[in-house]
Amino acid sequence: MLELKNVSLKIGESRFEVLKNISLKMDQKKLYVLTGPNGGGKSSLAKLIMGIEKPTTGKIFLDGEDITDLTVTERARKGIGYAFQHPPRFKGISVKEMLRLAMNETGDPMRDLLLQVGLCARDYLSRDLDATLSGGEIKRIEIATILARRLNVAVFDEPEAGIDLWSFQKLAQTFNTMHEKLDTTMIIISHQERILELADEILLVENGRITPNVTMESILNRQDTTMSCDCYEETEGTENAERVG
Repeated sequence: MLELKNVSLKIGESRFEVLKNISLKMDQKKLYVLTGPNGGGKSSLAKLIMGIEKPTTGKIFLDGEDITDLTVTERARKGIGYAFQHPPRFKGISVKEMLRLAMNETGDPMRDLLLQVGLCARDYLSRDLDATLSGGEIKRIEIATILARRLNVAVFDEPEAGIDLWSFQKLAQTFNTMHEKLDTTMIIISHQERILELADEILLVENGRITPNVTMESILNRQDTTMSCDCYEETEGTENAERVG
């Protein structure tokens, strides 16, 4: 179980309070979706969980252990993983090498990991993680590394951002499969109805505070929440893209 107790976060010279006295428990084998207006604190909360940011006040616990002061690397060793909104690219590192670094000895073979995210091992294992891969491809490969690690806590920051509709649909299927098969606590930042439908609990994050157990209907009907979407349907043979969210 992941628990935040009275966590606040202030940033910048002005000490702006991004997160305000948040207390939250997230159980094992549950899928949580963080949603809400841009700038409400969703990504800041995710970065606190991963250790990219440190809380100004409050504590963070994993299975009862205080991990507040642990580094990103130390948290990764304890089974916390973070999938960035825009995954980094690594020239000179192949997909096979990246998966080998991530793989659990008792985990699935590389071929099966890629298959779970809709990619053919024959076409991708020898390719570099560089600009020759599309946004959807690089994101699905990053999720394959998350699958390989068999994490205790997996955080996904707007996984739909910048990818085509087909890739987004495959990602949603992958998240559903992960949720069914693994004991991982999954935390997904998203505005997308397809992702909201997967949630065991939807958490509304706005003005630095959290409202738990909100309904998908209330989120979709909110008039004051910016439901931005960077998911596009690309037309074959053209550089133009049509927003689908």
